[in-house]
This record gives sequence, structure tokens and C-alpha cells, in this order.
Amino acid sequence: MGQARDTDFSEYFEARVQRFRRLAFGMCGDWHGAEDLVQATFIQLYRHWRRVQPDTVDAYARRILLNAFLTGRRKRGKELVTSSPPERAAPPGHDSHERIDLERVLNDLTPRQRAMVVLRFLEDLSVAEVASLLGVAEGTVKSQTARGVEALRAVLPSPTSKE
Repeated sequence: MGQARDTDFSEYFEARVQRFRRLAFGMCGDWHGAEDLVQATFIQLYRHWRRVQPDTVDAYARRILLNAFLTGRRKRGKELVTSSPPERAAPPGHDSHERIDLERVLNDLTPRQRAMVVLRFLEDLSVAEVASLLGVAEGTVKSQTARGVEALRAVLPSPTSKE
């Protein structure tokens, strides 16, 4: 029985780990932080693997990841970890004034708004699914997502502009 449990979990892990890495990166904007979130998610998921229903395992894992992200953001505040100093020059052929720093823009959102925007547009979840996952009303998801998208639009150039 334990062998079958481990085999099932290993198969699930192999099938979903990349998806959860992308989701975690979308939430935290840092590959190292994303790896930590995914690791914490799968450790927690493994602990409860026997009790998790096969048809809800993705939602359960997503909830674990979201909780780990929101808890970590509260503990760390607005700390931004980078792999290199900000003083480095732009790569040749790239004008740093023309590049969009999506990570910086997403970091300006509150953790909850960022999570809602990422879940709605990166994970392509419905308003109802995000509301259920976060334990809030659908109206809250709609308003917070709208405010997050509005904040992004205020900072990001229009897709049709040639600025």
C-alpha cells in the first residue's frame, strides 16, 4: 500500500511540477522563491496524500501553494531578492528604457491582488474558482482583479503604442 502511494505521488509530481513552478513564479516573481514554494507545496501534499481525493488534488495543491505564498509574503514584507546587482548594464542590443519590467510591476500589487491576477490570467481559473480557492466572495475577486489589472495598465505601455 505504501509503495502504491509513493508511485502515485511520484507520477503526480512528475506530471505537475513544471505547472506549479510557473504558477509559483507568477506569484512571487523569483525562480528561487518559486522553487521554495513548490518544494513546500509538494512536501505538504505528500503528508496528506492518503486523504486527498484524486478529483480535487490539483485544487488542493494550488491552495497549499497559495497559502505558502501569502504566508511567506506576510513574514518577509516587500523584500525583493535578486540574483544579480541592479547596477549591471543592459544586454547588448536591448535598450533598458524599452524593456517592460513585469516583475517590478507585479511586485507593486498587494500579494492578494497579485495572486488573483496570476490565478485568473496565468492559471486561467474562473472567478468562481479563484473565489473558492481564496475563500472570498466572487465580487471581491472581480474588484481586486480589476484593480490589479488597472494598476498594471497604468504602468505598462499600451500594446499598440510605439513608445
